[in-house]
Amino acid sequence: MMAGSDSGIPAVAGGLARHVPVLVHRVVEFLRLRDGGVYVDATFGAGGYTQAILAAANAGVVAIDRDASAIARGAGLAQQARGRLTLVQDRFSNLDRVVRERGDALVDGVVCDLGVSSMQLDEAERGFSFRHDGPLDMRMGNAGPTAADLIAAASERDLAFIIKSLGEERHARAVARAIVAARAQAPIRTTLELVAVIERVVRPRPGTIHPATRTFQALRIFLNEELDELAAALAAAEAVLKPGGRLVVVSFHSLEDRIVKTFLVERGRRSGGSRHVPEVARPAPTFRLLTGRPLTPDDAETAANPRARSAKLRAAERTLAAPAQAGIAHLLPRLPSLDDVLRGRA
Repeated sequence: MMAGSDSGIPAVAGGLARHVPVLVHRVVEFLRLRDGGVYVDATFGAGGYTQAILAAANAGVVAIDRDASAIARGAGLAQQARGRLTLVQDRFSNLDRVVRERGDALVDGVVCDLGVSSMQLDEAERGFSFRHDGPLDMRMGNAGPTAADLIAAASERDLAFIIKSLGEERHARAVARAIVAARAQAPIRTTLELVAVIERVVRPRPGTIHPATRTFQALRIFLNEELDELAAALAAAEAVLKPGGRLVVVSFHSLEDRIVKTFLVERGRRSGGSRHVPEVARPAPTFRLLTGRPLTPDDAETAANPRARSAKLRAAERTLAAPAQAGIAHLLPRLPSLDDVLRGRA
């Protein structure tokens, strides 16, 4: 998620990126940058975090994004960085493989900025925004089914479950019912066509979010398998961070933040017991928490960029312990697979 305000951080040869990420100063602070270090910007976006890292230290950055247009836009920054920036089009869940293929055994820091960027929201043709008319796409990458495909194929039950689970929309059943009724009359192909369907059952009220916010969010998260990607990326970061390396995650959704919190708490937990309860044997902690509570933007940042209001930053430092063998599936809500929903098997 990108902010639009100037960060005040000096640029790498060509001016700041058009958008600056939320909490950029705190991200740089928690990464504890050092000259000669290697850092992974796992969600490159408009390049704001990457540019801040390059400006703050004589360090290298491996920047990853599944969006080909984001990687293309970063070409100029890579040229200005004079060999300190490597751009890779890939999913951030694969960051451990990306790091290995680049030739780095371990890295000094990983930063993840979750959700959809302001640039993607502002591009009507991407279909992320309910405020601009465009094709109902919502894909972070360039391949696979679109949101239009999803709402055309999913059953009413699956739509309701997805919208309720990932959008926390209390009118999920009514929204799903309205979508199924509308698509029986004509395909729903554009963002504003879907907005019109949602507004029939979720009435706008002064002082509240747009009626389509939660449904669009749920469809986007499900379509792009964002929570699965996040859980895998956290485990990948654990595998590639050197002892003392820092992991910083900025999330914008309660489900994302819950996954990050649970992962870091579990990975940071030591064996313990009491005189009443025997000590429980656990693997050595792989992280030391740096943030007891998540950090949030101050009033000035939120006023300058309303999209920042839900941001939460969590950070942790890698310990000497070997990567944990524990799985990550338990971090995720129980949802049907995208393939099953599209094929009507869920």
